[in-house]
Amino acid sequence: MSDGIVLEFKNITKNYPGVQALKSVSFELREGEVHALVGENGAGKSTLIKTCSGAVRPTSGIIVIHGQEYSNLSPLLSRESGIAVIYQELNLINELPVYENMFLGRALRRGMVIDKKAMIQKAEDLFAKLGIKIDPNEYVRNLTVGYQQMVEIAKAISMETKILIMDEPSAALTKGEQEAMFGIVAKLKASGVSIVYISHRLEEIYRLSDRVTVLRDGSKIITEEISSLTTEKLVKHMIGYELAEHVSKKEINTVDEKEEPVLKVNDLKLEQKVSGITFNVKHGEIVGLVGAVGSGKSEVLKMIFGALKPSEGFIVLENNVNKFKSPSDAINAKIALVPEDRQLEGLVGEFSIMENISLADHKNQFKNGIINAKNEEHFSVEIINKLSITPPMPFLSVKSLSGGNAQKVVIGKWLSQKRCLYLFDEVTAGVDVGAKYEIYQIIRQFTKEGAGVILATSDINEALGLCDRLLIFYKGRIIAEVSPEKSNREEILTYIMGGEKTA
Repeated sequence: MSDGIVLEFKNITKNYPGVQALKSVSFELREGEVHALVGENGAGKSTLIKTCSGAVRPTSGIIVIHGQEYSNLSPLLSRESGIAVIYQELNLINELPVYENMFLGRALRRGMVIDKKAMIQKAEDLFAKLGIKIDPNEYVRNLTVGYQQMVEIAKAISMETKILIMDEPSAALTKGEQEAMFGIVAKLKASGVSIVYISHRLEEIYRLSDRVTVLRDGSKIITEEISSLTTEKLVKHMIGYELAEHVSKKEINTVDEKEEPVLKVNDLKLEQKVSGITFNVKHGEIVGLVGAVGSGKSEVLKMIFGALKPSEGFIVLENNVNKFKSPSDAINAKIALVPEDRQLEGLVGEFSIMENISLADHKNQFKNGIINAKNEEHFSVEIINKLSITPPMPFLSVKSLSGGNAQKVVIGKWLSQKRCLYLFDEVTAGVDVGAKYEIYQIIRQFTKEGAGVILATSDINEALGLCDRLLIFYKGRIIAEVSPEKSNREEILTYIMGGEKTA
């Protein structure tokens, strides 16, 4: 074993039919370091870590763990070697208490009898070590996503983990939960645990990691000390070009002030969630709803789309008062929604790319109750090419796509006919830098065609760079309307946190 190296990938290659996911990738993890693994969606990050967790067998190459060489690993052998992986989709059972989740399949026993008291005590000791307060008897279903994440970490540590791989661990966490998790990462590092940290959030990478490895299109591009890389250089390595060369300055949309708005929202209210929501959206305009998670912006989009019924107020779409009883009514009125949770609400995981793209176009795809397979395939291929969905394989399961490409499928299903209003809820969450730019271009194209757009986002930079007007949400109300050209990140952040602009 090389001095100080606890995990090493040597020339790992993974081939799938028609796709080479990894191309002779070499990577090494030192003892007690946090090593960031970054790249665009589809770069090969998840495939690489799955080769050392035992979930994927490499086509060729060697994995070295604490000096021991393996051509492939089973999940059991990986765990016995001290490796634990915490995936973005948590692996907990909601209907069991915390302590049972932590010792599932490996219960502590006193002779032949399961020792509940010992498991509870061990869980308490682990939580104390990590500096977090969780009742081991609490059911997982009652915990926030952040605390569920911490249970996963404690579970991994309980197995005497020496190498911890964290895949987008902060994606669904609140600011406070993120800070708690960062503290845990620091404690684990100090105790000698080696961590591979996968994230799209550049601020986290610079805050937590010692070194960074960039993957692009299945190949390793660089491994460098994080302190030696500017964000501009890091992004260039990830996407293969200077972002500034491709991202134009914010386009000012041409809006006819005399024309009637495409949408008017008047005094909308949803009990315990939002109150007094009034605004409009003009043709060709992008209106940003900006606020923290839980501020009410998602509920407003769902009321406009007919997924939630407002307790008060009304919606006017193209001069018609609408009381949508269901999303089907909104779809028929030419409204599209790209929801916050693309996996749960935007896609059917068991369907192919083609079947998902066809979901919103049944009228054209069906004839006499029978689907027209030729039309369906032709339309899906057209959308795949138009949105540069990768890999461009219509019959491929949508589950196999990266986050950015999955999001393009969600958007693509609305392109069967022209819509008058598009609703986007955290549209680039979990999406890499290059895919974000592509999605922004798609949104801008909708406005050039005369549609109105509402963009609900907690990403202030996204709101400032893309929107024409910003409505700031706080505790279910609009507390300010600001112009991106006359505002800045600090002012908006102050509003989002419930403060007021100072002179």
